[in-house]
Amino acid sequence: MNFDFQKAVNIVTGKLVGWAEEIVAMLPNVAIALLVLFLFYFIARVASYSSRKILNKISDRAAINNLFATFVNLFVLAIGLIIALNLLHLEKTITSLLAGAGILGLAIGFAFQDVSANFIAGVLMAFRKPIQIGDIISSQGYTGVVEEIDMRVTIIRTFQGLHVIIPNKDVFQTPVTNYTKTDDRRIDLEVGVSYAEDLESVRKITLDAVKDLPYLLPDKEIGFYYNEFGDSSINFTIMIWVQYPDEPGFLKARSDVIIKIKKAFDENGITIPFPIRTLDFGIKGGQQLSEMKLHLAGERE
Repeated sequence: MNFDFQKAVNIVTGKLVGWAEEIVAMLPNVAIALLVLFLFYFIARVASYSSRKILNKISDRAAINNLFATFVNLFVLAIGLIIALNLLHLEKTITSLLAGAGILGLAIGFAFQDVSANFIAGVLMAFRKPIQIGDIISSQGYTGVVEEIDMRVTIIRTFQGLHVIIPNKDVFQTPVTNYTKTDDRRIDLEVGVSYAEDLESVRKITLDAVKDLPYLLPDKEIGFYYNEFGDSSINFTIMIWVQYPDEPGFLKARSDVIIKIKKAFDENGITIPFPIRTLDFGIKGGQQLSEMKLHLAGERE
């Protein structure tokens, strides 16, 4: 079988001519597509700048604001790219790109689901602002001052000087106590007095001891309630509202209340009893101690 070289050349030439004609025919569309990309590039920059400016008024977290502005920029550019590819009649390319992006996004989502959860929680926290830098919070068993909130973790410094890193999703999804959001806080102190004391006198002496403390809230009444007959004492709770400065200040206020009450009790002879246990061998089924005989193990007859 003889190879027809001329025929092969004609086929290749015909193909090249056809492609050249298609390219020439597509030149107006290519020019328009490039113009669209150029136009959307400037639209993306304007949209990114505007979104960043708006977000800076809503949130004070520059990192998250810049990230959202970048997303806006990429989103607008993606729209421009899709329009340009449509002008060039490359719809199948668009479908392939979207399918590839979907598969890639699904793979990344499974591989980094914890990171994604922390990131989304950080974004939501940036807008809802349940906590801010400088707040005193209690979360996951740790209490301290919030020092940093980024897109993945919240860092607090405990009052013992430890830095604790808590994932944002744990801060966002679990109960968090924010002491800074509340100006007033109540001290609940449990105290017990001897059964021999006059309870009315105990009440008056206790209230007089704490009523002149400087940080008490004047519009809040001091609460005093007897609770129970304990094993060795009659127990009561005194409840005092104070202006909450910070956690060390609150602990100092509680300490001052204890000192005032103890001093007042000592001055008035009021006893805070130690635990007392009474052994009664004369109850039914038992013996008087004086009647019991001691038997030594192994005692010889």
